[in-house]
Amino acid sequence: MRNGEGASPRLDLAGRRVWVAGHRGLVGSAIVRRLGRSGCTVLTAPREELDLVRQADVEAWVRRNRPEVIFIAAGKVGGIMANSTFPADFLYENLMINANIIAAAHRFGVEKVVVLGSSCIYPRDSAQPIVEEALLRGAFEPTNEGYAVAKVAALKLGEFFARQHGCRIIGLMPTNLYGPGDNFDATTSHVMPALIRRFDEAVQTGAPSVTIWGSGTPLREFLHVDDLAEACVFLAETHEDPAPINVGSGEEVSIGDLARLIAGVTGFRGTIEFDRGKPDGTPRKKLDTTRLAALGWRPRIVLADGIREMHDIWLAQQARGTAAAAPSAISVPAR
Repeated sequence: MRNGEGASPRLDLAGRRVWVAGHRGLVGSAIVRRLGRSGCTVLTAPREELDLVRQADVEAWVRRNRPEVIFIAAGKVGGIMANSTFPADFLYENLMINANIIAAAHRFGVEKVVVLGSSCIYPRDSAQPIVEEALLRGAFEPTNEGYAVAKVAALKLGEFFARQHGCRIIGLMPTNLYGPGDNFDATTSHVMPALIRRFDEAVQTGAPSVTIWGSGTPLREFLHVDDLAEACVFLAETHEDPAPINVGSGEEVSIGDLARLIAGVTGFRGTIEFDRGKPDGTPRKKLDTTRLAALGWRPRIVLADGIREMHDIWLAQQARGTAAAAPSAISVPAR
């Protein structure tokens, strides 16, 4: 598991044993789907089989299963309310998961590890678009500080293992994600699935208007999770620099324009109202993807197509009767 001198410039995943930690989540499941085309053996460990917070258990699993490449997509995630209420849980669990896997990978000679960060761990007042060097150059967003501290520690741990031990570890910083496996829960979903649900239910009930918190002016960047999975495989096979690299779509949309796109997809013909007495959140959060573009990678899924896919997923869930009650207005989370 060497980085730099003696490391191969390309790591072909075909024929290798690849562990996707967190394979049931939004990102992990997308990576598993993508690896199905890579000719590798995909290893997974359900939570009931392996507790990633327990170091001895992780080491025993890695020793027994001998993965050659690891994607760390596991972690405790949640919205603003959950992060604010349980900061110790978010810090402890995410810290332990990443530390245990990285350390076990080094101990048992795993060839390469991909660590997943998040754009939400950059300083809240970062200059836009956000460059990788902005990490740790300012204060975290207070509502997700525990999660951010753990994720920064994971990325830095990977960098330090690369520097001290020559490990091949890379860190990715994805922007706001959406796609198959996303959460449409009435109280915990992020802005896109929340809007899709609200507009579709307005169509079904004949509601004359949909109300959205804030002015609708904040700008957000969205990346389809299958594009992220493509980037993960591309970078695992071609990239060696342990310093984090941004992964984004390079395009922004205002919350208001996103709402209008979703209204069109769902067939909503009523009025979109903005409750300006409610907070907007961060005005803008866009990643600078210059480094990734220079490597030759670009996303493929355009936002309008992704929204249509998400709407189809929501309709399928609704048909199965798996959704809870919807809120009366849509808040705009930070992510």
